[in-house]
Amino acid sequence: MDISIRLLQEHELAEADHIFRLAFGTFIGLPQPTGFGGDANYIQSRWKVDPTAAFAAESDGKLVGSNIAISWGSVGFFGPLTIHPDFWDQGVAQRLIEPVMAQFAQWKTQQAGLFTFPNSPKHHALYQKFGFYPRLLTFVMAKPIQSVQQNLLGTKYSELSPEQRSQCLKECFQLTDTIYSGLDLSREIEIVQAQNLGDTVLLWDETDLVGFAICHCGAGSEAGSEVCYIKFGAVRPGIQAGEQFEQLLDRCEAYGASQKMLRLVAGVNTSRDGAYSRMVARHFRTEIIGVLMHKPNEPGYNRSDVFVLDDWR
Repeated sequence: MDISIRLLQEHELAEADHIFRLAFGTFIGLPQPTGFGGDANYIQSRWKVDPTAAFAAESDGKLVGSNIAISWGSVGFFGPLTIHPDFWDQGVAQRLIEPVMAQFAQWKTQQAGLFTFPNSPKHHALYQKFGFYPRLLTFVMAKPIQSVQQNLLGTKYSELSPEQRSQCLKECFQLTDTIYSGLDLSREIEIVQAQNLGDTVLLWDETDLVGFAICHCGAGSEAGSEVCYIKFGAVRPGIQAGEQFEQLLDRCEAYGASQKMLRLVAGVNTSRDGAYSRMVARHFRTEIIGVLMHKPNEPGYNRSDVFVLDDWR
């Protein structure tokens, strides 16, 4: 079988999305595999962030798989890595990981990782070939959005002037840099704004930014219909971090309610036990479980003193 690896092209995004749904739906045994993910969209929005980091596998002129690398500054991860079921177990996935590893090297990524099925030795063995090590579980959790006071919402990135946005991005980076050196969510914030996928909720004290959450909302985003999905959320480390984390969750729920969403969804790694415990206390319930794999085998920002929401899917 002749497989070639190249960049994924814009006109192929619909086919790549179809393969993504078919592959995951088939793997988990859905009766209609292409219904996987509903009307959430992962491929298109991630491709637009950096088309030079999206890779395609082709056989006889036909798209058979894709993989996308994502950079959060010093942190990088990849996915969704998907192969058409007709081409499973033929080495295609390994071929699609190779350019991602080269991309991480070009970016000088300090902490690379991925989110995968915790109960699939086949996946673990594949990723271990590239030096990834399985660490703790990440729970993707959800709760119904309650009717909340709109004055809880606070400031959103979309409401800022261009000058204020520039300063806000700097402050967001300063915050994440204290959590893990070089961690930078600027492009995620900008792409949510540019693609109208949702908004970034900002939490301030008297003078400084102390937390933010990048939220996707509704169909066509990574959330899907009636869902407010926290793609990434964080508060500044310190003695007030737990309380501020609760305040940030309040504001995310208020934002979801303002957009007429019905559920609030977020991922949290169980190494961040303070964040996880507070989500359980707020009646979040686990819907998806994944294992994070790291390269190198170091905690990165998955530590007990960190109040961060994400899931690297």
